[in-house]
Amino acid sequence: MNDARNLNNLSDERITEILTNMKRVAVVGLSAKEDRASHGIARFLVGQGIDVVGVNPMLKEDVLGITVYTSLAEVPDHVDVVDVFRRSETVPPVVDGAIAMKAGMIWMQEDVVHEEAAAKARAAGLEVVQDRCLYKEWLRLMNG
Repeated sequence: MNDARNLNNLSDERITEILTNMKRVAVVGLSAKEDRASHGIARFLVGQGIDVVGVNPMLKEDVLGITVYTSLAEVPDHVDVVDVFRRSETVPPVVDGAIAMKAGMIWMQEDVVHEEAAAKARAAGLEVVQDRCLYKEWLRLMNG
């Protein structure tokens, strides 16, 4: 891990609060392939009773019973967490979409870091997590 604690500036207590209170998550980069992390995390979140929407312009059908949209701009209603499973260089437009939809926060999965986009999100009032796996953080903080 790339010293994610310094990248995020969110305490374990705040991460626990986010995980406890999130009701709706947009998984950006949701894959229909069962061996992909985005698929596994979406399945896990649905199993926790969390409302999950997918964002992937390449998917033409729903995955795991989750409605998939081509962009964040199409997602109706509020999203607490935008969980990003995309390469770091593709993060800026995702952040722009999250800001436009007034999402609660941006969560970039492991190995996904984009400081400029993160700074823009923070300036717009969104909390940001970078280079951390939501599932691993859930296991570490929620099952302790």
